[in-house]
Amino acid sequence: MRPPVAGGFLAPGDEEVFDTVGEWPEIQESGARVLTWHSGNGVLVLSYEAVSRSVRVRWSSAAGDVLLDVYREGATRLAFTSTPSTVAARIDFSVGECAGVMEIDIAPRISVRDRLLFQ
Repeated sequence: MRPPVAGGFLAPGDEEVFDTVGEWPEIQESGARVLTWHSGNGVLVLSYEAVSRSVRVRWSSAAGDVLLDVYREGATRLAFTSTPSTVAARIDFSVGECAGVMEIDIAPRISVRDRLLFQ
């Protein structure tokens, strides 16, 4: 895990991402990291940028219809987990008086759970 940048976003380094999920993040000119997964129930694109503490999750159906498109700032931690049969991500947020977590099951099927509540 990389140390948090100014503003407090703790995110894994590119090598740690690869070691955990088997994918190298694509690096955008802005420094944002982008990961794309194809699953039986669609395509999930996860992008994150440490300096702005921002995360975007875009889930599209296999037919290309957008099912979910969330952009949020205030990310404090991003972590990936992987077993032989599953891949998942967890993103913690803290924004003003609110805190929350987004839990994403990536494989074998995509699902997203999101909570952002007053502290």
